[in-house]
Amino acid sequence: MFNLANRVALVTGSSRGIGKAIAIKLAEAGANVVINDSSGNAEAVSEQLRSNGKQSIACVANVSSSIEVNAMLDRVMETFGRIDILVNNAGIIRDQLLLRMTDEEWDSVLNVNLKGVFFCSRAAIKYMLKQRYGRIISISSIVGLIGNAGQANYCSAKAGILGFTRSIAREVAPKGITVNAIAPGFIVTEMTQHLTEEQKLELITRIPLGYLGAPDDVANAVAFLASDEAAYITGQVLSVDGGMRMA
Repeated sequence: MFNLANRVALVTGSSRGIGKAIAIKLAEAGANVVINDSSGNAEAVSEQLRSNGKQSIACVANVSSSIEVNAMLDRVMETFGRIDILVNNAGIIRDQLLLRMTDEEWDSVLNVNLKGVFFCSRAAIKYMLKQRYGRIISISSIVGLIGNAGQANYCSAKAGILGFTRSIAREVAPKGITVNAIAPGFIVTEMTQHLTEEQKLELITRIPLGYLGAPDDVANAVAFLASDEAAYITGQVLSVDGGMRMA
């Protein structure tokens, strides 16, 4: 287990799925964790962490709003006095073939999945620079690397995260801040529940390890990149995909 004692972590989109698993993993490693979502479900996860003896608060904020993001970071600083780890996990899907994709379907996905990373990172880095310490970890996707039919909006956002990560990593490295991304493959979450058994079996044939991943597989990678053991790693993309990209 990595030691994150006394670190303060903000995980966006952490009321369920991969984000929830990340929040729990960071808390288990000793971090004080801020749970975020846009719908008010964050409090239940925060209460779960507190019931297990961890320090946690819930912040309802839409990451596509710079005003709400800035207010969330203000509350984090008022409560804990610092922000050490930012995990940009919040994301939505609005799948559609390109010729049928509406402006709203394009904009909503880019606003949450990419602009949200920009807003949250900008707000957190302001404090991290003063501390001369920070870890920013953004959750991209394998489809941001290889593309996927019917997901031009989602793939564009996830690919954009990779360019953003490398650029910001160069900017803030001299200040002791690392910036990395994780590109999960197909993970068993609510987002994959709509797949039929036939579709799941077809996916598995493309995964060398032979099975779909679990949220904890991503959470373990986040805990590593957030730890001191990863202090010399920045500007990188870690694929957590069972070898799918390799295949």
